[in-house]
Amino acid sequence: MMERLSSGPASVSALAEPLAMSLPAVLQHLQVLEASGIVRSEKVGRVRTCRIEAGALRPAEQWISERRAIWERRLDRLGEYLAKQSDEPEPGSTP
Repeated sequence: MMERLSSGPASVSALAEPLAMSLPAVLQHLQVLEASGIVRSEKVGRVRTCRIEAGALRPAEQWISERRAIWERRLDRLGEYLAKQSDEPEPGSTP
């Protein structure tokens, strides 16, 4: 659903069409996404159209970005440590 909505607004029926789940199950998923503020919907006549609320994704994006930076630093330090270990001769070996 999120992948589809990332390309623009879609009706609930358009979101449900490719999914192997019932329409009530799709509606339940959309309700959770709406309650979290990630998706917004509006009903015009008999058609409910949903769209991503991009601002709601920013805190998750920030959190992921922070974690990525932490892990990149850790992996860089690990790489430096392993490179240093491979440069040092093993104890008991002759150079």
